[in-house]
Amino acid sequence: MLCALRNITSRKVKRQYHHRKTTTTTKATTAKVARAMHNDSTETPSCPLGELATNLSDSELRETAYEILVGACLSYGGKTSNNNVSESEKAASTPHTSLKSRAASTVKKALGLRSRRKKSSKPGSERVKKASSIEETLRVQLRVSEQMDSRVRKALSKVAANQKIESMVLPLEMLQQLQPSDFPNQEEYEVWQRRNLKLLEAGLLLHPLIPLNSEDTAPERLRDVIDGAPENLLDTAKDNELVQNLRSIVTSLACRTRNDGSVTETSHWADGFPLNLKIYQMLLEACFDLNDETSVIEELDEVLERIEKTWLVLGLNQTLHNLCFLWMLFKRYTSTDHAEGDLLNASDNLLSKVENDAKALKEDANHAKMLSSTLSSISGWAEMRLADYHSCFRGDNTGSMAYVVSMAVRSAKMMAEDDVEGKENDVGYERVDGYIKSSLRAAFAQASSQCRIYPKMIHGFIC
Repeated sequence: MLCALRNITSRKVKRQYHHRKTTTTTKATTAKVARAMHNDSTETPSCPLGELATNLSDSELRETAYEILVGACLSYGGKTSNNNVSESEKAASTPHTSLKSRAASTVKKALGLRSRRKKSSKPGSERVKKASSIEETLRVQLRVSEQMDSRVRKALSKVAANQKIESMVLPLEMLQQLQPSDFPNQEEYEVWQRRNLKLLEAGLLLHPLIPLNSEDTAPERLRDVIDGAPENLLDTAKDNELVQNLRSIVTSLACRTRNDGSVTETSHWADGFPLNLKIYQMLLEACFDLNDETSVIEELDEVLERIEKTWLVLGLNQTLHNLCFLWMLFKRYTSTDHAEGDLLNASDNLLSKVENDAKALKEDANHAKMLSSTLSSISGWAEMRLADYHSCFRGDNTGSMAYVVSMAVRSAKMMAEDDVEGKENDVGYERVDGYIKSSLRAAFAQASSQCRIYPKMIHGFIC
């Protein structure tokens, strides 16, 4: 009898302790959700890809991304020039391309993206014509002119014949292959040369994959060359002493051994964080239709297949691609007034893959930082909406609430500091409970204010 009483008392104490613990945690979660609703008033979350320590513009990064893409395709299969394709060949390839684009995309199906019918362009906007090949699609999607495309392919066709894209320092090769006569005017050539020098600075000095050695004089010598370029234009077309000196310095920096002493044939000039992610972001933008900013292009599979060829140069893998593509899909959804629910659905599906890869991402400090920033941005955006979901989700957008809740809970679980057994379930329960209570309070406050404003109307309605 005494043992039974002790057992009952013990169970009561445990239940009371669990209730107090849950209530305390729920209050804290509710307060956190409320703070997110009041403090984060911006609809578009901040970018988690990091900031560059140099003034490379988006257009300069996009041009660089295209050069890497063309070089990678030439190294591992691809046409040398779109201009070499005859009109008859283009006409013959058009039906094949259009049939393939209408076929169900494997990537779209996996992400939950539906194929779209053609939409009319916005009034006053110029509609981009349908390309006749994937190479042409990439050129158009990355906003590269035919003239620039011709220059890039001319230069890289020579270099790619002797070495793979990952073993070369692309800006250095471009500087030596192209001359002022390849450009419409001297000013455009000078702008192009400065871009390539800024890339060498960013990839080798400011954001190197392998940390610089303070005893090495190569960084200082490269800095002297770059700083002197604005005053004296580099004559890189000739194999003179300046070019030989520049090549020697760049090669010594790009081909340094790792801290563990391992030697690799890969040149490290574009795989440092966050330069590699900024360049890759430009490539992933090619996945979105220029004529309809809420749609993913039908040729997604073929475009991603070619973009994947750049991973060796940029130091990426499938795990990092998933994280970057998740951000691009989520950013596109939030920046287009939540007009396309498929983008949110795809973001949620891709977040589940990132969740499986979280442990691998956390092994690298930079990747862990990016993962944390991405999850924080998603979580903050989702909590801001769920903290008052009675007002945010009404009418046509109620179906999106399930995806928002899913992304909020997934993000919260991954951001949980400890991995105690059962903790993940507690995090999900606490967050959802916090959203419910916070939204009910907001709805009650709104109803109360309406009662104070229209007391007679409310009273008459109740009666």
